[in-house]
Amino acid sequence: MKRLLFRALPLFLIFCLICPMTAFADTGGSGNIDGGGGGMGSGTSTNTWSGGNEGVRITVVRASDHSVVTTPIDLTNKSPNTIQVHFGKVSKLQYSAGSGLTPTTNKYQYINPPKSMPRIISTNGNNNIEAIKKYFCSEYIVQMIANHTGMNYDILIGGEYKILLEPIAYYKFEGTMIATTAMEAALYDEQTSGLLRKRMVSLSHKNLPLAMFLETDDLGYPAWGGSKTSAASNADIKSSLGLGIVRFTEKPEEPHIDAYDYEYRVNTDVITAVRVSGGQSDPDRPTRVSFNIGGQTYSVGNVYYPEGDSQLAWVKWKTPDTEQNMTIQVTVSGPGSTAKTTLNVKIIDIDKNPPPNPVADDRNDSFRASAVPSRAVKSSASWSVWRPWWQEYWVWHSDYDDEGNDNGYWCDHGWWEFDLNHYSASLTSAMSIKCDDKNPTASERTMKSGYGINQTITGSISSNQSSAVTQPQNAVSYFPEFGYETYWRLLERMGSGRFEFQNNHYSTYKNRTHFSPIWMPDGAYTVNTWLIDGWTPDGMLSANLTDSLTIRGNLWQDWHIGPKKP
Repeated sequence: MKRLLFRALPLFLIFCLICPMTAFADTGGSGNIDGGGGGMGSGTSTNTWSGGNEGVRITVVRASDHSVVTTPIDLTNKSPNTIQVHFGKVSKLQYSAGSGLTPTTNKYQYINPPKSMPRIISTNGNNNIEAIKKYFCSEYIVQMIANHTGMNYDILIGGEYKILLEPIAYYKFEGTMIATTAMEAALYDEQTSGLLRKRMVSLSHKNLPLAMFLETDDLGYPAWGGSKTSAASNADIKSSLGLGIVRFTEKPEEPHIDAYDYEYRVNTDVITAVRVSGGQSDPDRPTRVSFNIGGQTYSVGNVYYPEGDSQLAWVKWKTPDTEQNMTIQVTVSGPGSTAKTTLNVKIIDIDKNPPPNPVADDRNDSFRASAVPSRAVKSSASWSVWRPWWQEYWVWHSDYDDEGNDNGYWCDHGWWEFDLNHYSASLTSAMSIKCDDKNPTASERTMKSGYGINQTITGSISSNQSSAVTQPQNAVSYFPEFGYETYWRLLERMGSGRFEFQNNHYSTYKNRTHFSPIWMPDGAYTVNTWLIDGWTPDGMLSANLTDSLTIRGNLWQDWHIGPKKP
């Protein structure tokens, strides 16, 4: 029988249980939490965990933008002074936003609450969810959290903030005492090519992440609808498991529903990806994924992954040159499946709303300056690919004849092992605007209103898997006179990674220019450009850029009226 081994041997293992829940303080509200798990199995003297060796990481989060506003604190009923390795005080939200996993041997800091916490991590799949809700929703505990995090209690419960809960496990891995959250366990398992899962799957990938999970979407994390008794994949743990939320409103936030799985621009090279899991896919039983896009089928073969894990499968394709809604059908053959077999895609044309022609008698007496808006920004991406390889194991099969001669044969009873190759991509970008070359009175970075500006955008993506990425393909500029909306300019790609304004047909010289309005008040003239469509298997890379010139005076001041010659 073939079996799966992982070759990576870490110096230590991290493990953590995360229990997602949404709950309300007893000043009003109700709980939103469920839990699962199962039996713990048996461990070894160097890889062990005992029930009750646990804690909860507490982080205060602003509800409006999901920003972490306090340094996380760890509560526990125990005195875990023997912890040798931990990963500091980093929340799931911060890891999701790109914070790296950094081990430390500094003394582990914790707080013992005056009132003991109920059991968080189950050893048999039956944790007391109602007791957990009641504890963390009590006024006494919320007041204690406010005191230790430095938050004013009345502000904390005023409805603008939430409390993120993450269960922590204290355990021994490879002989070293570790403290981790479930998110940290999943990240560390990826770094060690699955060794943590191999050693302690019942804790690290089942009872810990399934200790709590959300019943309704919140803080950008979805409600968990998967198995409550089976070991979870790293991808599921990172995206959906191991968190609880205390909310100080009378009802949960309405879930955000997006009718489209992807939004692309016309005539753009893009990447569409799905995650495949279930069973084990290897060269003996391979998985193939087919994407039917616009009547054409793109097949992706050799999608491999070990049992209990998953693999992204993606396809690179070019969008049509007209706006439309599309449906992509995904078919998986062989072991495994994907959560979504129909992807809804919206193709849009952003070259349809350039600014109108500015004229000399334009006025805007009601103009008020607007702040540059936030736009989707992602400067780096990471993904991984499982690579199977055959571990030979030769066994001699004897076959004796009547004379006692062994006419046997050698047979390879080997198995598939898997290495996890990590890939990444990063975007670098820059923006520069300057006074138009035809401006007769410009002085370095100062000009009069009514004259034009030129712009150059540069952007490039570097990756250790260049075949799996696209370079940035579109850049859109927004202007202060329109409040950074209403009208915009799609820039023209001048070559790989360089963009400029399109030729302006209102310009006498047909320059690549944008004219500032003559009524623009003195001060900073800031242009905002969104650099987009650098695609990776992990999504789109983008940058929100700005640059400014100074306006002083207006074009009319350059006109001179002299007396008529007699």
